[in-house]
Amino acid sequence: MDQTHAPSPLAGAVHDLATEVVLALRSGDHLATVCGAAGIDEENRTGIAAARVIGADVLLPSVLYGRNPHPGDVAVLDRAVREFPPKPDAPAATAWSHWHMISTLRRIAPPPPPGAPAVTYEEPDAAWLEQAPWQSFTHQLSVLAPLAVPAAPSAVQRAAAARAVDLARGFVRAVRRRDWLQAAGAGRWLTATGGEPATLGLERGLDFVELMGGHDPRVTLHVRAARLMAEARTR
Repeated sequence: MDQTHAPSPLAGAVHDLATEVVLALRSGDHLATVCGAAGIDEENRTGIAAARVIGADVLLPSVLYGRNPHPGDVAVLDRAVREFPPKPDAPAATAWSHWHMISTLRRIAPPPPPGAPAVTYEEPDAAWLEQAPWQSFTHQLSVLAPLAVPAAPSAVQRAAAARAVDLARGFVRAVRRRDWLQAAGAGRWLTATGGEPATLGLERGLDFVELMGGHDPRVTLHVRAARLMAEARTR
């Protein structure tokens, strides 16, 4: 069998972890452990790297359902924070993702045991988002889609709320280009900020994005997160 296009171990781990997050979001309850269900623990370096790719969405079921995270999931995300800190020349999106992982752990996870080394990280600068062309703005926001959650204010969230029309344009462009992951991320942001233009038809648009891009569990993850936030807003 031709192995030329076989997925890498990291890509497979990201796929499996995102799939388990989706299952937890769909179930309306916590699975025993998202990471454990994907075969990831603190000693699995490929799995830890996958958690770094997924970012704070490892704990998304806890965030959206308001439940305490499983200790195993907390341990994996904490290990990802410590093992893969951003380099000094890292892209801004990487720095923001790292910051959000830390802030999520602080917000919903139990405090570390006494004597454990503290992990601190200042909120990165987001001024670059204010003047970014709408195409680049949408791309960067889609990469930072894990930040699009309730009760997690940040400069990125404020930028998304202030440029909802640009984000809506980017959502339409991503759909036309069949970039389902970018469209799902942009749609998640529009839902989280509640600023989408009424003419956009975001709900139907997200249904179409999931239908066309649902083979990628990261697309389904963002769409499901958007739906849960929309439902919470109407209750």
